[in-house]
Amino acid sequence: MFIGDWMGRGALYWPEHVAVVDTAKGDAGRFTYRALNTRAEALGGWLRDVAGVKRGDRVGIVAHNGVEYLDALYACGKLGAIFVPYNWRLHATELTDLVRAIRPRVLLFGDDFRDAVAQVRESVGGSLSLVSLESQGLPGAAAYTDVLAHRSAEPVKNDTVSEEDTLCLLFTGGTTGRSKGACISYRMVAWNTLNTLVHELRPGDVTVTHTPMFHTGGLLVYSVPLLTAGGTIVIMRRWDPEELLTLIPREKVSLFFAVPTQYQQLLDSPRFATTDFSTVRFMTSGGAALPVPLIQAWQAVHAVPFKQGFGMTEFGPGIFSMGPEFAVSKAGSIGRPNYFIAAKLVDDDGREVPTGDVGELLLKGPSMCSGYFEDEAATREAIDPDGWFHTGDLARKDADGFFTIAGRKKDMFISGGENVYPLELESVLYEHPAVQQCSVIGMPDAKWGEVGRAFVVLKPGEACSTEVLMEHLRGRLARFKVPKRVELVERLPISAAGKILKRELREAAIAADAEGQ
Repeated sequence: MFIGDWMGRGALYWPEHVAVVDTAKGDAGRFTYRALNTRAEALGGWLRDVAGVKRGDRVGIVAHNGVEYLDALYACGKLGAIFVPYNWRLHATELTDLVRAIRPRVLLFGDDFRDAVAQVRESVGGSLSLVSLESQGLPGAAAYTDVLAHRSAEPVKNDTVSEEDTLCLLFTGGTTGRSKGACISYRMVAWNTLNTLVHELRPGDVTVTHTPMFHTGGLLVYSVPLLTAGGTIVIMRRWDPEELLTLIPREKVSLFFAVPTQYQQLLDSPRFATTDFSTVRFMTSGGAALPVPLIQAWQAVHAVPFKQGFGMTEFGPGIFSMGPEFAVSKAGSIGRPNYFIAAKLVDDDGREVPTGDVGELLLKGPSMCSGYFEDEAATREAIDPDGWFHTGDLARKDADGFFTIAGRKKDMFISGGENVYPLELESVLYEHPAVQQCSVIGMPDAKWGEVGRAFVVLKPGEACSTEVLMEHLRGRLARFKVPKRVELVERLPISAAGKILKRELREAAIAADAEGQ
């Protein structure tokens, strides 16, 4: 047995236990570990025998969430090939650029992305084999039903695979520029799984995967670790708060991950109060600090513990964890480093900063990626000669060892010579009962260099003026930190990971200002 055969082990240890519930497939969407291994064997055999996929070759997918992501991941593990899930939100031109850069031998696709994939094939030529996951297909594309019917004469395995081989490429969020492909090794996945088991999971847990599975949050936060421990993954095709509230009691969900915006949507549902949460051990929040008023509003109805954490594509993704007992007393914190992770905060000269001061967060440990795919310059910039990964996040640590993110290094702006961290301002805005979502960015200013501008989405039914919000900020912040302007907006640009796209927000604001002059 070699390191890549996760489902071979799953079929050995828990053959008849339900591994995956693919909700979009109805009654046909329940798969045992034995069935999931059979699917991975069939796909792996087809990739090797028909498509000629070898160790190190790439196999891509562009599709909404489904069991097919796990089929492909575990098939690639058996072969030593590299699984590449593409962001389905990309424009066809962007997708084409990434396919050219990664050069997959095979691309699996769902019906919703048929036209974009047709453009990709036209641009990259006939060397790309296509597999249609659903009904419509494209001329020359193999049908997934036929692929799963494939049976190999030889075992589907590659005994030369090592723990340092790349299992998959996951693209960085792209919130500050073009995405890079992080090389996720078998070693990284294994150590992240161990950290997650230490701090989060129990064998037999049931979780819901609703985050897009092209993202580390959907694939590696709980899905792969739990499938390594005999648990069950309930896959939602796309995020829907009403569907999640249905699934929790039906599937006896014991834990799940969401971002604060999604917890607010669940709270706002008319069905929230009547949903049975009795099987849920805890919920985890990430992506942004979970506002204390939101925690209190939830627990006034359902006394389910909230854990908070922090992760990223290139590391973990389980890096920090904070138990529910600290959710209020350490509100805003991401917790302490997970068991096998070292963390420190440094200034621009690489010196560790004193307790309470802001510094760049550096990480070290075996759950770190192996760099960026065919991008040595970006790899050297991120990983220093001593093996520390430079996150680009600014944070502070308190006397108890709890870390709090102060913002992105590139988000920080300097106003009149003073450093301003947008996350601090956003945290204050979230204290106002009318605020549902907010984001603060630095904008060019002739006098101060840069000044803050806050964009606020109000809760449904709330009425609040920008001046009231400005007074709220003035009463809690030093004068130089207070944004010059607050704007009320209907929505904010959100990434697939649930994070606010500040770069897009800033570009749109600068363009609007220029147009208004």
